[in-house]
Amino acid sequence: MLRQTGPTPTPIADDGDAFQFCSTCAFSAACLESGYDKSLLRDLHVLVEHIGPYREEEHIFREGDAFNAIAAVRSGTVKTYVIDANGREQVLGFYLPGEMIGLSAISQARYPCNAVALDPVVLCRFSFPSMAALATRMPGVQQQLFRLLSEDIGKAALLAGNYTADERMAAFLISLSRRYASRGFSPTRLVLTMSRTDIANYLRLAAESVSRVFRRFQDEGLIRVDRREIEILGPELEELARNILRDQAYN
Repeated sequence: MLRQTGPTPTPIADDGDAFQFCSTCAFSAACLESGYDKSLLRDLHVLVEHIGPYREEEHIFREGDAFNAIAAVRSGTVKTYVIDANGREQVLGFYLPGEMIGLSAISQARYPCNAVALDPVVLCRFSFPSMAALATRMPGVQQQLFRLLSEDIGKAALLAGNYTADERMAAFLISLSRRYASRGFSPTRLVLTMSRTDIANYLRLAAESVSRVFRRFQDEGLIRVDRREIEILGPELEELARNILRDQAYN
């Protein structure tokens, strides 16, 4: 299950005031657009708990754990992965502040993958039974749940086609750029909290290929690399990613 660590969780009400949501809340826009503020959510007995911090490399849940909650990343980055029949790790995705983990567990009532913190992580935990009950009474919340599920499926299919290493890397960086930008961060200056090995695994490339693509992109003036910091220098990278991302806008 989604385990709690550190001090006793506190309600999200300790953030801002009675009407202001956390800036990274995955549901705030849907609730506010529908006229639902935090005081109404509290009246409906929906508690949003801050849990963590989880330390780097600490697991949030493991494959097969009972599903009891979904969670939004409040700070830090989470990696999801599975171990295949041959004992090899397969990276499924990376989750940034404001993005939800645990959605893929809804149908089977057990988490189908592992989730681990890549750096110190704090989560906002949503009891799924309470959230599901709330969604039947608040259409805005229900629509947001459907949208989040759709995005999760879209991210999983993002790199399924027969694309080149350059296209895959460009799509990965532009997708990160868009996701950071939608949360008020710089779209051109990215800090990659995931290792090159994890990136290669996720993109289904060899680690050496990732290093070569980074060097080539830097030599061609598409990016500037300083260890884990990446600066996107122009629109050419987005054009290179177009075949993968074309009509899809990921948050």
